[in-house]
Amino acid sequence: MMLTNYVIKTDVEYDSINHQLTDIYYDGDLKQSRGAIIDIHGGGWFRGNKSKDADSSKRFVDEGYLVVTPAYRITPKAFYPAPLEDMDHLYEWLRQSDLPFDHDHIGAFGSSAGGNMTVELAIKYGIPIASLSGILDIDKWLGEHEAVVAAEGDTSGFNSTASAKINQDGANDPFYKWFVTNYFNGRTDQYEEATPVHRVTDKTGQMYLANSLNEFVPTSGVLDMAKALTDHQIPYQTRMIPGSRHAKGYLDDVWDDMVLFFDRTMK
Repeated sequence: MMLTNYVIKTDVEYDSINHQLTDIYYDGDLKQSRGAIIDIHGGGWFRGNKSKDADSSKRFVDEGYLVVTPAYRITPKAFYPAPLEDMDHLYEWLRQSDLPFDHDHIGAFGSSAGGNMTVELAIKYGIPIASLSGILDIDKWLGEHEAVVAAEGDTSGFNSTASAKINQDGANDPFYKWFVTNYFNGRTDQYEEATPVHRVTDKTGQMYLANSLNEFVPTSGVLDMAKALTDHQIPYQTRMIPGSRHAKGYLDDVWDDMVLFFDRTMK
């Protein structure tokens, strides 16, 4: 088995306005990678950092892709839609870059909040994406759970704890409500515009959508997105995982068919 010659460039600035940074991973033995994957970390828009996705980034490099793994603005320094604006800047920067990959092939992978952000990229730019436990159901879920009292709970370990080990006890509506509403800094007038299902069009990119059946991120987001994609005749793939594991907690389970998804959609 050939060993990958990882080239890793850290803290490369992709946004000169907000001074946002990205890490870049690729195989130094390849003249040109087959395409680029944007790997967006999770953390509920309030925690997490790009280094936590070094593992998945290297795995994509093993599959022949160049990977950019960005930081983005999070609360309490910035709120919706700042992280999405950062990804717009990243996408344009990547398109114009001279990095060694086939610039006609760009996709995105993200978990949790990062999954939401990949779906937004698919809608805006028509690229294929994979979302693990993406935060997709916002306006409808909040409307149906007005009686739930938002509660942060103990999130002290979010920066240092792998996402696979966070909130693995099934549904946690108070926590879900807390970090979703926290994203909007108390505003209630942005829920609909921030819910991606309302903006799916015939030009939306293909999607791979996964969720655990009994985790704190509701499956309704995947099911509603699947219906919208069906209505617009956009091919997609869903994967529902038994149990309560969150996002990259089931990465090994979905890895092979997710890679096949990218192989098919980024040709």
